Amino acid sequence: MMTTTIADLIGVAGALLVVAAYFLNLHGSLPTSAYRYSALNLCGSAMIVYSLIYNPNPASLLIEIFWASISLYGLLKSYRSRRRG
Repeated sequence: MMTTTIADLIGVAGALLVVAAYFLNLHGSLPTSAYRYSALNLCGSAMIVYSLIYNPNPASLLIEIFWASISLYGLLKSYRSRRRG
């Protein structure tokens, strides 16, 4: 019998956020330079990492750490450009 835990549901929601950000970017609705793009990716990645704490998978955890780091970089870059402009 398979049970779905809250951690699994949070991870699925996080994956949906990451995919939504990617789709909106490809659709032209959300440029990568927008802080919302990086924020969606960071939130989604953090939610996936949360689920991975309860269901460990080293490869997935590694990619999510990189994904979150790149998203933080994007947020910082967006913040700096908004302060200048």
